[in-house]
Amino acid sequence: MADSEDQQISATQRKLTTIFSADVQGYSRLMETDEERTLTTLKQYRDAMGRLIVSHGGRVVNTWGDGLLAEFPSVVEAVRSAIDVQNELAARNAGRPTATRMAFRVGINLGDVIVEGDDIYGDGVNVAARLQTQAEPGGIVISNTVYDQVRNKVAVSFEFLGNLSVKNIAEDVPSYAVKVGESSSRAEPKVAPASAPQPAPASAESSPRAGYVAGHGRCSLSRLAVLAIIGAGLVVVNLLTGAGAFWAKWPLLVLALIGALRCVKNGQFGDRGIATLVLIGLFIVGINLLSWHGEFWAVWPLLGLAIAAGIRWVRRRENESAG
Repeated sequence: MADSEDQQISATQRKLTTIFSADVQGYSRLMETDEERTLTTLKQYRDAMGRLIVSHGGRVVNTWGDGLLAEFPSVVEAVRSAIDVQNELAARNAGRPTATRMAFRVGINLGDVIVEGDDIYGDGVNVAARLQTQAEPGGIVISNTVYDQVRNKVAVSFEFLGNLSVKNIAEDVPSYAVKVGESSSRAEPKVAPASAPQPAPASAESSPRAGYVAGHGRCSLSRLAVLAIIGAGLVVVNLLTGAGAFWAKWPLLVLALIGALRCVKNGQFGDRGIATLVLIGLFIVGINLLSWHGEFWAVWPLLGLAIAAGIRWVRRRENESAG
């Protein structure tokens, strides 16, 4: 018995690899509508995925139900494969009735795994599967370890989604959505995005505000500087025209909101939905204070916004637990 256990331990190996996890969005609904047609479509789509995975140097590890697990020695080829997969499946879906379209979600992670025969296990696989559940139908979500390797090598843009909580893993995983279909997956990017944020404090280049490649609305100092210059110009005009009223406070408040929303859009303050609600609340408070008549009426819309933020937070936690 001891010899058998020793042999099993010695046969277990570890390696660093790129894990590709995919499943079908709304698979149960499709099966309830038409089992035979859904199974036929699943086989056709999964065969197409397998062909593209192999063409990029990957290997299909296994399939189960509506899912597929693959691994790649190259991080770049894994992402290119996912982009090609989603583009081909989108083309196939375009010729089908809406109710019968089959959309896959893909998650990609670079991590250390346990290898037993042809199978792989471990936290690296779990993270990829968790990322997959966060992807939009027909979308791709990658971890920061993948983003660090591909951000200068694949000509697509990336949206920072925030830190993803993964079961049985102590640290959250910064994640990015790959913007599929915006450019060729094989061309070199014209401008390289900033590096991915890390869990530990880092430099400005590794902050969450660098979610998009340049030119896609990231929260940059240059854009905020433009808003600041506009605001300063309005103040000067206000002072030069006199009239005894500081009317520039209103456009300044709007410019402040625009600048903050740009940062929120790219994950600068974590969950974008909750952060947007907070900014709206601050905007309302600003209006209340700047037009003060002895009553803090903003308390009522703030209460409504707080309830909406609480509901969003609860639903997000439920989705994370379900994943």
